[in-house]
Amino acid sequence: MKYEHKAVEPKWQEKWEEAGVFHAVNGSDKPKYYALIEFPYPSGQGLHVGHPRPYTALDVVARKRRLQGYNVLYPIGWDAFGLPTENYAIKNHVHPAEVTKQNIARFKKQIQSLGISFDWSREFSTTDPDYYKWTQWIFLQLFKKGLAYKKEMNVNWCTSCKCVLANEEVVNGVCERCGSEVVHKVKSQWMMKITEYAQRLIDDLDLVDYPERVKAQQKNWIGRSTGAEVDFTTSTGDKLTVYTTRPDTLYGATYMVVSPEHPYLEKWEDKLQNLDAVRAYQEQAAKKSDFERTELAKEKTGVKLEGVSAVNPLTGKEIPIFISDYVLVSYGTGAIMAVPAHDTRDWEFARKFDLPIIEVVQGGNVQEEAFTDCDTGVMVNSGILDGLTVEDAKKKITEYLEQSGIGRSKVNYKLRDWVFSRQRYWGEPIPVVYCEKCGWVPLPESELPLKLPEVES
Repeated sequence: MKYEHKAVEPKWQEKWEEAGVFHAVNGSDKPKYYALIEFPYPSGQGLHVGHPRPYTALDVVARKRRLQGYNVLYPIGWDAFGLPTENYAIKNHVHPAEVTKQNIARFKKQIQSLGISFDWSREFSTTDPDYYKWTQWIFLQLFKKGLAYKKEMNVNWCTSCKCVLANEEVVNGVCERCGSEVVHKVKSQWMMKITEYAQRLIDDLDLVDYPERVKAQQKNWIGRSTGAEVDFTTSTGDKLTVYTTRPDTLYGATYMVVSPEHPYLEKWEDKLQNLDAVRAYQEQAAKKSDFERTELAKEKTGVKLEGVSAVNPLTGKEIPIFISDYVLVSYGTGAIMAVPAHDTRDWEFARKFDLPIIEVVQGGNVQEEAFTDCDTGVMVNSGILDGLTVEDAKKKITEYLEQSGIGRSKVNYKLRDWVFSRQRYWGEPIPVVYCEKCGWVPLPESELPLKLPEVES
């Protein structure tokens, strides 16, 4: 006997839905069980294997729990705002709401054909005003607590899509969607202050049952480090502050590097004798993603700032300042002290530009190799630190920096606040009004939802 799945399955799926077999019940006395998938982004291509794989796995759990007597909530929805739909709508001259409607219909038909036991009575889309009323409400609570804020920041800008891209969306200097050139650009962005919770995100990993591998990945992503901020006096009278995890190597700092986006470059414009070369390098660096710029294997490039220099606060020696794209404005202070004897990138840079290399941690390093192994050893060529171990030197120099007023201990994180919004139109409107007198003012909660304007183009 042949199984006619095209006839049998739709028939029974329809009957199950009519009977509400998979619907969660409000006010039930049964124990509750909440099964949740990551809601799909409905694209024109339809489902791929990455969609039904987790849905099926959790479907097995949901069905088992129902048989065990639980009142199971297994909802389905559509994470339907975003740039891909907007770009498709622009390209094909159709409103993104219509594109979304079509894509959802296709996804829904495909998912329903699989017979997964979702509660379709609770289906929603993130593009529904009744839904994003509540995400706007959440935004207002964050805004009122200072956890959502506006900031001028350096972003990846697609010259064709005219929008901000994440680092992952920039491939070999071009937009992965349209292939157009991507440049760095300073723009005002809405930000989410996740850095406020950096330490708690680490500490609270002890409270969750994650595999150790995942916990390690989380900690590496957050990137907690302890060190010091050090102020270097410059020939302009400005203090150039750096963050370093190795203040013990300060005697070995023979030059400094600032990122191509560092604000001092604008401030020093009239003092730079090679401004054209600096501007040309900034333009070149603006075309690279952060991933490309920090690639360890790439050749080091840079330009010396002619007309401006710094002073090593411990040795009193004048040292040059360079700009180089291996320093990012988004990490630390956007400037570093370079200790080429004990850092691979600094060593490669120093060799290329014929800069002094002074060993300050003696630990069996070989002169012809990059000095990277300086976590242990004894301090040399380091004035007040000579003869101390690395750990003792870190403590002593941090105390000295604080007492002398040229530095301070500092905890830093690689984690950055999130850029909250990258689309131009097809996204939930941010419920904040700009006032010339008061600045950004939250919309009254009674006026939510703030709906998207109707547009023809």
